[in-house]
Amino acid sequence: MGKYFGTDGFRGEANRNLTADHAYKIGRFLGWYYGELKRQNGDDTPARIVIGKDTRRSSYMFEYTLVGGLVASGADAYLLHVTTTPSVAYVARVDEFDCGIMISASHNPYYDNGIKLINGNGEKMDEGTISLIEAYLDGEVELFGEKYSEVPYAHKEKIGRTVDYVSGRNRYVGYLISLGMYSFKGVKVALDCANGSSWNIAKSVFDALGAKTYVINADPNGTNINNNAGSTHIGGLQKYVVEEGMDVGFAYDGDADRCLCVDEKGQVVDGDAILYVYGRYMKERGKLVTNTVVTTVMSNFGLYKAFDEQGIDYAKTAVGDKYVYEYMQKNGCRIGGEQSGHIIFSKYASTGDGILTSLKMMEVMMARKKTMSQLTEDLHIYPQVLVNVRVQDKAVAQADPDVQAAVQKVADELGDTGRILVRESGTEPLIRVMVEAETHDICQKYVDDVVNVINEKEKTR
Repeated sequence: MGKYFGTDGFRGEANRNLTADHAYKIGRFLGWYYGELKRQNGDDTPARIVIGKDTRRSSYMFEYTLVGGLVASGADAYLLHVTTTPSVAYVARVDEFDCGIMISASHNPYYDNGIKLINGNGEKMDEGTISLIEAYLDGEVELFGEKYSEVPYAHKEKIGRTVDYVSGRNRYVGYLISLGMYSFKGVKVALDCANGSSWNIAKSVFDALGAKTYVINADPNGTNINNNAGSTHIGGLQKYVVEEGMDVGFAYDGDADRCLCVDEKGQVVDGDAILYVYGRYMKERGKLVTNTVVTTVMSNFGLYKAFDEQGIDYAKTAVGDKYVYEYMQKNGCRIGGEQSGHIIFSKYASTGDGILTSLKMMEVMMARKKTMSQLTEDLHIYPQVLVNVRVQDKAVAQADPDVQAAVQKVADELGDTGRILVRESGTEPLIRVMVEAETHDICQKYVDDVVNVINEKEKTR
């Protein structure tokens, strides 16, 4: 976590925490930096940087200011226009761009926005480059043996240009269609596009594969992205699936790097259930390389019990798709993700991809000739209680011997019938206490036991 960039880019309220000036300076630095890297290697061609955006009103402002900075520094900016985060990652990788930029605050409300940076391999930008950008934003960066408070402008024929690159987005759509192994003919599919990036992509993919596609929340106006819509407000899709007799529904978030499912009964199939369904499908076909599904520490205890029953191993990373992907890359794993629906299929993509996830879940339904509810019936999600406790110092509170003793006592009493997780918030002065067990009452009792100890100790600090 840097000063400006978190685990998923530079995010904040548009023109408050994240301003047009920030975007311009980021463009100035990236355009110069990647051009200079090429020049240092004897290549005098301009840096090539591809940009996509979601449907927020402020995305246009950030697109234009980023482009202004890029071309002023001599880079060529290729515009995908409104598109998904995974499409930017795909195009950056297959068309050999120096880097990619996605303008989006994902599932946040419309007045927030963000700048996500993607390297030439279609992966999240490395921390080293991020730290250079942050140093430049703060007034001075040291690079190539010199200190720069302002990077050089390009002049004359070296000034960059913009290129309309909607063809790249179309090629990504074609790639998704090519991954469809089965015809979806006759299947009634509902899509909730969150009035976001997937609104003009997802339906065309499902239509091309033969589905009877019905779409809600695909009328973006700049201020309605994620507004009672999409994967973070899935109630509307649940109601639609049941009332309209859909076979399955899929909900995306604002930039479509997440997907949650709704089965034919209107029940939510979250990221844990998606990992179970597809991990089991891979195991059955001998495709689960390393026999491991990568999860985060927030995945449900019931998922691990189900994996144990299927003989599937699992890894637990810190919360954040970035950490999931890093583990997958290091250990050669093929599938991983989060409860939120951020699922990574490393054979097909270098980042979470909501539309790809929905296609993969359709594949299992078609291959096994089962409904979504039948595919998840062996997975029993445990009740969960999570309480946030405000503290003066997160590290001190969590390291307190009495708190640790209380946590250990709960862990011992739960044994293999549940679990307790106590962790620090990454953004607020909070300790998060979470218990999963066989009943809600058991969860509440054990959470209360630990929270009471934390609160008592806080009174003495």
